[in-house]
Amino acid sequence: MVFANANFPTSADGRTYHVELKRGEAANRIITVGDPARAKRLAKFLDSTPPVFELNSHRGFYTATGRYKGVPVSIIAIGMGIPMMDFFVREVRAVVDGPLCIIRLGSCGSLNGAKPGEFMVPTSAVALTRNYNYFAPGAKGQKPYDITMEFPADPTLSKIVTEELSQVFGNDKVHNGVNITADSFYSSQGRMDDNFKDDNQDLFEVIHKELPSAVSLEMETFMLYHLAHCTTAAPLVEKKHQQSIHCGASMMVFADRVTNQFIDHSIVPELEEKAGRAVFEALIKWTPDETVHDEHGSVWEKLH
Repeated sequence: MVFANANFPTSADGRTYHVELKRGEAANRIITVGDPARAKRLAKFLDSTPPVFELNSHRGFYTATGRYKGVPVSIIAIGMGIPMMDFFVREVRAVVDGPLCIIRLGSCGSLNGAKPGEFMVPTSAVALTRNYNYFAPGAKGQKPYDITMEFPADPTLSKIVTEELSQVFGNDKVHNGVNITADSFYSSQGRMDDNFKDDNQDLFEVIHKELPSAVSLEMETFMLYHLAHCTTAAPLVEKKHQQSIHCGASMMVFADRVTNQFIDHSIVPELEEKAGRAVFEALIKWTPDETVHDEHGSVWEKLH
């Protein structure tokens, strides 16, 4: 495959460089997950007609697009970390006309005592990143980790996601609050590793002091919320709104970082199925007031 334009590489037929999607292969409503196997399990909930479109990119992204209860939706697995979320959001935004609704369905650690098997729906997110200058030879006067300001989720969408999950799991099992997105599974999530100088032994004390409302810790949500906030009205035909992406997130609690209790993975498939259906229901309740991507020639077009 030959790509042109180093500023934003696309192939001759309009495919993006990493996710490898072109117009008509991603819907305006998207569930994003990390694990491709999870995406494939969720794809089984899509309608039988039209046939589900599937694509595996050479960079590890997996896409399934079809209809859920007649509504065009995509499920896109992106792997882990802030850069993968950046690739996904930017490249999908480039090939889908009209507003986007993106809900992340992932996993996280809890900071507020929520138990493994419960759920987080973050109303906002911050990034917690390693300050590389602190570790430079001869560096002085630096702190080892930085915390950004908060970026909000779409409040209406977060409310819908919370309501749908609460109907399935109960109000006491679904938690809202500030999410922390770390740039590492290890150092910036406070995990100790004698093989490296991380200076993170007091990281949780710093979090509790600087961000007492934090409830969860993971690796992707902040970049979704941040980029949604930074989108412009440029892709919108009618340009009624300044931002073209509406976003929310829901995460299964896999680890209680207060007690270090970890989830029993035998319960994950059932959680995943029930949560997946709840997120699908939230996704199709999103009602944009702008023109969405034309169905004609798309992979979700109904055949007559």
